[in-house]
Amino acid sequence: MGPSAEPPWLSVIIPCWEDATALAAALDAFAALPDSASREIIVADASAAPGCRELARARGAVVVECPAPNRGAQMNAGAARAGGALLLFQHADTEFTHRHLDALRRVLGDPAVLGGAFHRKFDERHPRLRWLEKLNRTLGAKLGGTIYGDQSFFVRRDHFVRLGGFKDYPLMEDMEFSRRLRRAGGVRLLDPPIASSARRSVRRGAWRTSIQNGAFILLFKLGVSPVTLHRWYYQWKR
Repeated sequence: MGPSAEPPWLSVIIPCWEDATALAAALDAFAALPDSASREIIVADASAAPGCRELARARGAVVVECPAPNRGAQMNAGAARAGGALLLFQHADTEFTHRHLDALRRVLGDPAVLGGAFHRKFDERHPRLRWLEKLNRTLGAKLGGTIYGDQSFFVRRDHFVRLGGFKDYPLMEDMEFSRRLRRAGGVRLLDPPIASSARRSVRRGAWRTSIQNGAFILLFKLGVSPVTLHRWYYQWKR
Protein backbone atom coordinates (compact mmCIF):
# COMPACT_ATOMS: atom_id res chain seq x y z
CA MET A 1 0.00 0.00 0.00
CA GLY A 2 1.52 3.31 -1.11
CA PRO A 3 1.82 6.37 1.16
CA SER A 4 -1.15 8.10 -0.47
CA ALA A 5 -3.43 5.05 -0.58
CA GLU A 6 -6.46 4.89 1.64
CA PRO A 7 -6.07 2.31 4.43
CA PRO A 8 -8.36 -0.71 4.09
CA TRP A 9 -11.51 -0.73 6.19
CA LEU A 10 -11.16 -4.49 6.76
CA SER A 11 -8.16 -6.77 7.28
CA VAL A 12 -8.93 -10.48 6.87
CA ILE A 13 -6.41 -12.66 8.71
CA ILE A 14 -6.29 -16.33 7.76
CA PRO A 15 -4.02 -18.69 9.74
CA CYS A 16 -2.81 -21.55 7.56
CA TRP A 17 -0.93 -24.79 8.11
CA GLU A 18 -0.52 -27.30 5.28
CA ASP A 19 -4.02 -26.77 3.84
CA ALA A 20 -3.63 -25.43 0.32
CA THR A 21 -7.02 -26.71 -0.84
CA ALA A 22 -9.02 -24.82 1.78
CA LEU A 23 -6.80 -21.75 1.49
CA ALA A 24 -7.25 -21.53 -2.28
CA ALA A 25 -11.03 -21.81 -1.94
CA ALA A 26 -11.11 -19.13 0.77
CA LEU A 27 -8.97 -16.68 -1.18
CA ASP A 28 -11.03 -17.21 -4.34
CA ALA A 29 -14.23 -16.60 -2.38
CA PHE A 30 -12.93 -13.31 -0.97
CA ALA A 31 -11.67 -12.22 -4.40
CA ALA A 32 -15.17 -12.73 -5.81
CA LEU A 33 -16.75 -10.35 -3.28
CA PRO A 34 -17.43 -6.72 -4.26
CA ASP A 35 -15.00 -3.87 -3.50
CA SER A 36 -12.00 -6.14 -3.05
CA ALA A 37 -9.65 -3.15 -3.33
CA SER A 38 -11.00 -1.68 -0.07
CA ARG A 39 -9.83 -4.56 2.10
CA GLU A 40 -6.71 -6.64 2.57
CA ILE A 41 -6.16 -10.36 2.97
CA ILE A 42 -3.31 -11.54 5.19
CA VAL A 43 -2.28 -15.20 5.31
CA ALA A 44 -0.26 -16.17 8.39
CA ASP A 45 1.33 -19.39 7.19
CA ALA A 46 3.24 -21.96 9.24
CA SER A 47 3.53 -24.63 6.55
CA ALA A 48 6.88 -26.34 6.11
CA ALA A 49 6.70 -26.32 2.30
CA PRO A 50 6.27 -23.05 0.36
CA GLY A 51 3.16 -24.11 -1.56
CA CYS A 52 0.60 -22.27 0.56
CA ARG A 53 2.67 -19.10 0.62
CA GLU A 54 3.17 -19.17 -3.14
CA LEU A 55 -0.54 -19.77 -3.68
CA ALA A 56 -1.47 -16.87 -1.40
CA ARG A 57 0.95 -14.43 -3.06
CA ALA A 58 -0.29 -15.44 -6.50
CA ARG A 59 -3.80 -14.47 -5.41
CA GLY A 60 -2.70 -11.08 -4.13
CA ALA A 61 -2.65 -11.83 -0.40
CA VAL A 62 -0.07 -10.50 2.02
CA VAL A 63 1.91 -13.41 3.47
CA VAL A 64 3.33 -13.49 6.99
CA GLU A 65 5.67 -16.43 7.48
CA CYS A 66 5.40 -18.05 10.91
CA PRO A 67 8.03 -20.39 12.38
CA ALA A 68 5.69 -23.05 13.79
CA PRO A 69 2.00 -24.01 13.75
CA ASN A 70 0.47 -22.04 16.59
CA ARG A 71 -2.87 -20.50 15.71
CA GLY A 72 -2.84 -17.84 18.43
CA ALA A 73 0.67 -16.69 17.52
CA GLN A 74 -0.12 -16.84 13.79
CA MET A 75 -3.17 -14.61 14.15
CA ASN A 76 -1.23 -12.14 16.28
CA ALA A 77 1.47 -12.01 13.60
CA GLY A 78 -1.15 -11.35 10.95
CA ALA A 79 -2.80 -8.66 13.08
CA ALA A 80 0.55 -6.92 13.59
CA ARG A 81 0.82 -6.53 9.82
CA ALA A 82 -2.81 -5.41 9.36
CA GLY A 83 -3.80 -1.87 8.41
CA GLY A 84 -7.59 -2.18 8.55
CA ALA A 85 -9.84 -0.52 11.09
CA LEU A 86 -11.61 -3.85 11.59
CA LEU A 87 -9.84 -7.20 11.93
CA LEU A 88 -11.55 -10.42 10.84
CA PHE A 89 -9.96 -13.70 11.96
CA GLN A 90 -11.12 -16.23 9.43
CA HIS A 91 -10.52 -19.98 9.31
CA ALA A 92 -9.66 -21.12 5.80
CA ASP A 93 -12.47 -23.68 5.77
CA THR A 94 -15.20 -21.33 7.05
CA GLU A 95 -17.59 -19.86 4.52
CA PHE A 96 -17.81 -16.12 3.87
CA THR A 97 -20.28 -14.42 1.53
CA HIS A 98 -21.29 -10.89 0.53
CA ARG A 99 -24.00 -11.03 3.23
CA HIS A 100 -21.34 -11.54 5.91
CA LEU A 101 -19.34 -8.68 4.41
CA ASP A 102 -22.39 -6.39 4.48
CA ALA A 103 -22.97 -7.27 8.14
CA LEU A 104 -19.41 -6.23 9.00
CA ARG A 105 -19.81 -2.93 7.17
CA ARG A 106 -22.89 -2.15 9.25
CA VAL A 107 -21.05 -3.05 12.47
CA LEU A 108 -18.17 -0.74 11.60
CA GLY A 109 -20.63 2.16 11.59
CA ASP A 110 -21.87 1.38 15.12
CA PRO A 111 -19.34 2.71 17.68
CA ALA A 112 -20.98 0.69 20.46
CA VAL A 113 -19.76 -2.56 18.88
CA LEU A 114 -16.12 -3.35 19.63
CA GLY A 115 -16.02 -6.97 18.52
CA GLY A 116 -17.90 -10.21 18.14
CA ALA A 117 -18.52 -12.99 15.65
CA PHE A 118 -21.29 -14.61 13.63
CA HIS A 119 -23.99 -16.94 14.88
CA ARG A 120 -23.25 -20.59 14.20
CA LYS A 121 -25.01 -22.39 11.35
CA PHE A 122 -25.75 -26.11 11.50
CA ASP A 123 -25.50 -27.80 8.13
CA GLU A 124 -26.28 -31.13 6.45
CA ARG A 125 -23.99 -32.97 8.89
CA HIS A 126 -26.49 -32.40 11.71
CA PRO A 127 -30.02 -32.84 10.27
CA ARG A 128 -31.42 -33.76 13.69
CA LEU A 129 -29.62 -30.99 15.52
CA ARG A 130 -30.96 -27.95 13.68
CA TRP A 131 -33.05 -27.10 16.74
CA LEU A 132 -29.77 -26.38 18.55
CA GLU A 133 -29.30 -23.27 16.42
CA LYS A 134 -31.94 -21.51 18.51
CA LEU A 135 -30.27 -22.67 21.73
CA ASN A 136 -26.89 -21.47 20.47
CA ARG A 137 -28.39 -18.07 19.72
CA THR A 138 -29.75 -17.83 23.25
CA LEU A 139 -26.48 -18.93 24.85
CA GLY A 140 -24.36 -16.75 22.61
CA ALA A 141 -26.35 -13.55 22.32
CA LYS A 142 -28.26 -13.39 25.59
CA LEU A 143 -26.25 -15.42 28.09
CA GLY A 144 -22.71 -14.55 27.02
CA GLY A 145 -21.63 -18.04 25.95
CA THR A 146 -18.24 -18.92 24.51
CA ILE A 147 -17.46 -17.72 20.99
CA TYR A 148 -15.41 -20.15 18.92
CA GLY A 149 -12.89 -19.44 16.19
CA ASP A 150 -14.96 -20.99 13.43
CA GLN A 151 -17.58 -18.29 14.08
CA SER A 152 -15.10 -15.76 12.60
CA PHE A 153 -14.06 -13.28 15.30
CA PHE A 154 -14.10 -9.62 14.29
CA VAL A 155 -12.53 -6.91 16.46
CA ARG A 156 -11.75 -3.23 15.99
CA ARG A 157 -7.99 -3.03 15.62
CA ASP A 158 -7.41 -0.57 18.48
CA HIS A 159 -9.57 -2.70 20.79
CA PHE A 160 -7.63 -5.84 19.80
CA VAL A 161 -4.41 -4.06 20.79
CA ARG A 162 -5.90 -2.99 24.15
CA LEU A 163 -6.91 -6.60 24.83
CA GLY A 164 -3.38 -7.79 24.14
CA GLY A 165 -4.37 -9.99 21.21
CA PHE A 166 -4.64 -13.76 21.42
CA LYS A 167 -2.63 -15.85 23.82
CA ASP A 168 0.13 -17.74 22.03
CA TYR A 169 -1.86 -20.97 22.22
CA PRO A 170 -1.70 -23.54 19.42
CA LEU A 171 -5.25 -24.63 20.29
CA MET A 172 -8.10 -23.22 22.41
CA GLU A 173 -6.89 -19.68 21.79
CA ASP A 174 -10.46 -18.87 20.78
CA MET A 175 -11.99 -19.89 24.12
CA GLU A 176 -9.46 -17.86 26.08
CA PHE A 177 -9.89 -14.82 23.84
CA SER A 178 -13.67 -15.13 24.00
CA ARG A 179 -13.57 -14.75 27.79
CA ARG A 180 -11.58 -11.52 27.62
CA LEU A 181 -13.59 -10.13 24.73
CA ARG A 182 -16.85 -10.80 26.58
CA ARG A 183 -15.50 -9.28 29.77
CA ALA A 184 -14.53 -6.07 27.96
CA GLY A 185 -18.05 -5.62 26.55
CA GLY A 186 -19.30 -4.20 23.27
CA VAL A 187 -19.77 -7.67 21.79
CA ARG A 188 -22.34 -8.54 19.14
CA LEU A 189 -23.15 -11.78 17.31
CA LEU A 190 -24.23 -11.24 13.74
CA ASP A 191 -26.44 -12.73 11.07
CA PRO A 192 -26.33 -14.41 8.67
CA PRO A 193 -25.08 -17.44 10.59
CA ILE A 194 -21.81 -18.95 9.41
CA ALA A 195 -20.73 -22.55 8.81
CA SER A 196 -17.43 -24.36 8.37
CA SER A 197 -16.51 -27.13 5.95
CA ALA A 198 -17.88 -30.60 6.60
CA ARG A 199 -14.63 -32.27 5.48
CA ARG A 200 -13.53 -33.56 8.86
CA SER A 201 -16.98 -34.67 9.97
CA VAL A 202 -17.64 -36.45 6.69
CA ARG A 203 -14.31 -38.27 6.97
CA ARG A 204 -14.53 -39.18 10.64
CA GLY A 205 -18.25 -39.00 11.39
CA ALA A 206 -20.28 -36.09 12.80
CA TRP A 207 -20.96 -37.66 16.18
CA ARG A 208 -17.39 -38.83 16.71
CA THR A 209 -16.08 -35.38 15.78
CA SER A 210 -18.56 -33.63 18.09
CA ILE A 211 -17.69 -35.91 21.02
CA GLN A 212 -13.96 -35.36 20.50
CA ASN A 213 -14.41 -31.61 20.29
CA GLY A 214 -16.45 -31.65 23.49
CA ALA A 215 -13.78 -33.72 25.22
CA PHE A 216 -11.05 -31.24 24.26
CA ILE A 217 -13.11 -28.31 25.52
CA LEU A 218 -13.66 -30.10 28.83
CA LEU A 219 -9.96 -30.97 29.17
CA PHE A 220 -9.00 -27.34 28.52
CA LYS A 221 -11.43 -26.16 31.18
CA LEU A 222 -9.91 -28.69 33.57
CA GLY A 223 -6.49 -27.16 33.01
CA VAL A 224 -4.81 -29.36 30.42
CA SER A 225 -2.16 -27.38 28.51
CA PRO A 226 -3.11 -26.10 25.04
CA VAL A 227 0.25 -27.46 23.80
CA THR A 228 -0.66 -30.95 24.99
CA LEU A 229 -4.15 -30.65 23.54
CA HIS A 230 -2.72 -29.54 20.19
CA ARG A 231 -0.47 -32.62 20.07
CA TRP A 232 -3.34 -34.96 20.94
CA TYR A 233 -5.71 -33.26 18.50
CA TYR A 234 -3.47 -33.80 15.51
CA GLN A 235 -2.59 -37.32 16.56
CA TRP A 236 -6.29 -38.24 16.73
CA LYS A 237 -7.10 -36.34 13.55
CA ARG A 238 -4.94 -38.62 11.41
